[in-house]
Amino acid sequence: MMRLRPLAAAAAAAALLLTGATTASAGGRHHEHDGLTRHDRADLKRWGHDTWASFVAMTDETTGLPADNIDASLDAATRSGYTSPTNIGAYLWSTISAQELGIIGKREARQRMKQTLATLATMERHEPSGMFYNWYDEATAAKLTVFPTGETIYPFLSSVDNGWMAAALMVVRTAEPSLRRQADALLEPMNFAAFYDPAANGGIPGRAGLLRGGFWADPPNVETDPGTVDGSPVYFTKNHYDITNSEPRIASYIGIARGQIPAAHYYATARTFPASCDWDWLEQRPVGVTRTYEGIEVFEGAFTYRGMHIVPSWGGDMFEELMPDMFVPESEWAPKSWGVNHPLAVRAHIEHGMDEAGYGYWGFSPASDPFGTYNVYGVDAIGMDPTGYPSDAEKTNVDAGYEGCRPATNPTPTFGDGVVTPHASFLALPYAPREAVQNLRNIETVLGAYGDGGFYDSVAVRSNTQAKRYLSLDQGMVLGALGNVLGGNVLHESFGTRQVEKVLRPLIGQEEFSAGVIK
Repeated sequence: MMRLRPLAAAAAAAALLLTGATTASAGGRHHEHDGLTRHDRADLKRWGHDTWASFVAMTDETTGLPADNIDASLDAATRSGYTSPTNIGAYLWSTISAQELGIIGKREARQRMKQTLATLATMERHEPSGMFYNWYDEATAAKLTVFPTGETIYPFLSSVDNGWMAAALMVVRTAEPSLRRQADALLEPMNFAAFYDPAANGGIPGRAGLLRGGFWADPPNVETDPGTVDGSPVYFTKNHYDITNSEPRIASYIGIARGQIPAAHYYATARTFPASCDWDWLEQRPVGVTRTYEGIEVFEGAFTYRGMHIVPSWGGDMFEELMPDMFVPESEWAPKSWGVNHPLAVRAHIEHGMDEAGYGYWGFSPASDPFGTYNVYGVDAIGMDPTGYPSDAEKTNVDAGYEGCRPATNPTPTFGDGVVTPHASFLALPYAPREAVQNLRNIETVLGAYGDGGFYDSVAVRSNTQAKRYLSLDQGMVLGALGNVLGGNVLHESFGTRQVEKVLRPLIGQEEFSAGVIK
């Protein structure tokens, strides 16, 4: 495969990643982050302080619930009027991080979380599963059936959204013992077995099943799979989450750690789909070998990109790759799988933005759209989605063909107005600290995509078109990452307790991906 010459920043990042300059200390999971200077840390702390200001502005003073989003003005009148379990969870773990970083005091942090937990206890849930619905009014805590736009909502119970809520509650109960009883009262009823479908096993008897996307308690206006949860009728999604490198693995981790889902489920999801012409709709033909774990044969597939083999996510974005890693220290617990893949995925983002596409910036993930409301962005070549998560506003779709099955249609495109998302650089901090900080500095000082609440949600770099909004989810990734990098791995330590580690570490630690640098 032809190797293009990386730019200086990408080359430096590759050298850092491949020499392991960011490593776990001998004493445990605290990362040294040797590459960060005092100036870097000062900038990170300042960015964290401003990011927290956006959460303060988004959060209703009576309920303690954050809005989904707010305009750059931080005017409370521009709050979205709705929130979700993910948004609320992001606010809770961000409060822990803000305290750990010294942005707020312990008393304020405790009072904020106490208020939010008290409101959560009053909110309508699906009682048989203990799960939260997808949308609530942040000002009243009422379950929503209509968006502020007038659009009808069919109340839904999402496995992913409840995964992020449960992750936050697990962090709170450990990080703030005085709130453990409140957090436990919310967490204990949450049964992730409600989302688990043992029959989704590819027709292989005895093989573990998959998680569903979720279910409705009442009939929606789409086709469903009717079923029951704890004897109560529900309407399941037709889809299952069937790939490993995606955000639903947080729900899998929690369900397994709490004994609600069989451990073998982790190996029932696909690293890539099989390397046969039956799957030639994929971005490219994967390479790899088959290994057996927990009695399940796993095709350890990987995609090829710029001298690397990488286990792809669905969209090639940073969110799917690295958000679960904020809670489960995947690189430490699974050094032969995630410990190889995460640094390479970061390197791919750097090389794509700096060299292949020539944007001068990098880091691509779903976010507010500078030209609309919301859109998905990623490095298309390391995503399985055949239509791609593009890295630019023009939605340029890379198609290198599927070797031996179909020809390429767009193997070497010219990229347009690249859209970078600052939260992606924060997620990358453990794996390319200096490169991430410099990328963020350039976004702030050169592009000016920064306001009173921190970095704007995204920016199209060539036209310098900015999405002047703040999203709870994305701000939560910023503060969550900073809580680990500057705050003593507070999310890792609080989520990854000895009990959780005892279950998850040997399970994921045995795996060896087909990822690596091509020799």
